[in-house]
Amino acid sequence: MRIDLHCHSTASDGTDTPAELVRNAAAAGLDVVALTDHDTTRGYGEAIAALPEGLTLVTGAELSCRIDGVSMHMLAYLFDPEEPALLAERELVRDDRVPRAQAMVARLRELGVDVSWEQVARIAGDGSVGRPHVAAALVEAGVVGTVGDAFTERWLADGGRAHVAKHETDPFEAIRLVKAAGGVTVFAHPGASKRGLTVPDSAIAELAAAGLDGIEVDHMDHDDDTRARLRGLARELGLLVTGSSDYHGSRKTCVLGEYTTDPEVYGEITRRAWGAFPVPGAGGA
Repeated sequence: MRIDLHCHSTASDGTDTPAELVRNAAAAGLDVVALTDHDTTRGYGEAIAALPEGLTLVTGAELSCRIDGVSMHMLAYLFDPEEPALLAERELVRDDRVPRAQAMVARLRELGVDVSWEQVARIAGDGSVGRPHVAAALVEAGVVGTVGDAFTERWLADGGRAHVAKHETDPFEAIRLVKAAGGVTVFAHPGASKRGLTVPDSAIAELAAAGLDGIEVDHMDHDDDTRARLRGLARELGLLVTGSSDYHGSRKTCVLGEYTTDPEVYGEITRRAWGAFPVPGAGGA
């Protein structure tokens, strides 16, 4: 089985619609794909309706969190999307995205960059607006060559000249909320130092003690040494190890199925979850 547990659609900051994502996942030879848009479950219905036969969909989300001043992302799988407390927290994070993006545009304009809120809103479309959309505007303006090039201290990285903080969930609270909604939690790309500050191993140990299920080890932003260190940490803490593409369509260079999750780990995730269940494809439109 080929299992990719971290993918984005136009419901947040990907360039594939949810329907395109599942069709492309099937074409890439995947057996299981997870839809994990940022702080939203809006893409579920379209993805399920279009799900090709032979492909299984894992519903999820990537939750924006912060611990000790460091931003981190928490992948949540197979939770009940209508559970009130977790739904309210996701809405709180999403509602802060528009004023935050507008403030980043204002800072860029103060820095002499010719971008506009209208431009960023057009790029985001119906998705949950975020830094990648602002980064895409910088690419359009010719300021940087790629979206990734915008995530530096010069521009949009944490602490960067145009960075603006947003509401982010305490990760211990995120674990509690996801568990209460029947889901499973995996710390996304914990060693992605090129994105900015990373969470220390001591904090990951505290999260594990609080119920964190796993860490995403095989990821494009982790080099071989980082993967080896994280695998050792996972063994020490009894955490599941996942691998994923973090696919965003044409917005990033990663491709579907570039990194995958072991079928035994996937099976354990589905055994632990009770808020929702994987959806088998029935040959969608």
